[in-house]
Amino acid sequence: MSEREDEFYLGYLPNTPHGIARLMRKVSLALIVLVALISLGIIFGLQKLPHSMFEFGQEREFTGIIKALPYPTLLMREGNSLSQFLLVGAGKHGANVNKFDGKNVRLTGTRILRDGVTMIEIVDGSIQVEGNPNNAILPTDDLGTFTLVGEIVDSKCYLGVMNPGNTKPHRECAALCISGGIPPMFIARDETSNKIALLLISKEGNAVNQDVLDFVAEPVTITGQVLREGEQLIFRADPKMYQRIQ
Repeated sequence: MSEREDEFYLGYLPNTPHGIARLMRKVSLALIVLVALISLGIIFGLQKLPHSMFEFGQEREFTGIIKALPYPTLLMREGNSLSQFLLVGAGKHGANVNKFDGKNVRLTGTRILRDGVTMIEIVDGSIQVEGNPNNAILPTDDLGTFTLVGEIVDSKCYLGVMNPGNTKPHRECAALCISGGIPPMFIARDETSNKIALLLISKEGNAVNQDVLDFVAEPVTITGQVLREGEQLIFRADPKMYQRIQ
């Protein structure tokens, strides 16, 4: 029986011994495959970001009638139908448009879009009154009383300024935005598990910004009346009756 001669690698030799070379090729291939599998696991394991958009730097002109309450909205006539766009100011501020309520205006702003809902961040000082307003009454349907489970978010970040703009990591920002006048929005799911976004108002139909701050970015149960005003869902409920889910 002949004794096997162990291979020994010396760095100054021009060639690596065959046995060591084969082993290194196998180890390298295994590491490549392992890295690829880990990368795929990370990619497919990450939560996909929602399709939302903030057209930063793309200012447009809009013409319509301003409805100041409960949250600033621009009503635009497109053919025979009315579309409504929520209005906000720059940064973490709501739109100060009370003096333009019911007036036909032209303004400049930047669009924020998600799931068919459009918001406009108004360029400061760009609102100009134009002529007399036309009739602009949004059709309103009472969809009934519902108990929904969801999360209160600030509509500006959620609709596209930040992505994602919800859950506890975004809580402090959302509270600042809502306290600054950004309309609070309730994100829940309907009976078919589709995500729905509803503007929150009080039982009297007023804004509820300061009343919902303690519930922002936490799971909450709300019972109230759901309205469809034009294209927007509205949730009319008493903030004192909101229930935090423990």
